[in-house]
Amino acid sequence: MKKLLVAVFTLTLFISCNSTEKDTPVTPPKDYSAENDKEITDYLTKNNLIATKSTTGLYYIINEPGTGAQPTATSKVTVAYKGYFSNGSLFDKSTDSGLTFPLNEVIKGWTEGITYFKEGGSGVLLIPAHLGYGSSPRPGIPAGSVLLFDVKLIKVN
Repeated sequence: MKKLLVAVFTLTLFISCNSTEKDTPVTPPKDYSAENDKEITDYLTKNNLIATKSTTGLYYIINEPGTGAQPTATSKVTVAYKGYFSNGSLFDKSTDSGLTFPLNEVIKGWTEGITYFKEGGSGVLLIPAHLGYGSSPRPGIPAGSVLLFDVKLIKVN
C-alpha cells in the first residue's frame, strides 16, 4: 500500500509539473534592434559624430587607437569609463584609475568593443540592447536600452 501511494504521488507530481509548463506561455524576448539602430543613428546625427558599425550591430568611435597591447575577447583589462543613455543621463562611472575585469565576463558590447582599442586608446561604444542587457531591465537601466560608454583602455593585464 505504501509503495502504491508513493507511486501515485510521484505520478501526480510529474503530471502537475508537465501541465504547468504547458499552461504557462513563454514570451520571447522583445527585439529592440530596429528602434535601437534608429536611436543610435539619430544620436550620431544630432551630435555630428561618425561611427563604424560592426556586423553584430555595435557602433564604435575610436578617438585614440592607442599604441600598446591589443586585447582579445578573453583578455583581462583595466578600463576607465562613463556609461550614459542617448539623452545624456549618466547611469555608471568608474574612477579615473578604472576597473579591472575579464572581457568574457561583461556584456557582449564590451567584449567586442574593447578589442578595437590598444592600450592607451579611447573612444565611444554605442551598444544596442541585444549586445547589452536585452529585454531584461537592470537597476537604473530599463529593458531595451541603448548604452553609450566613453572608454579608455588603460591596460591589458
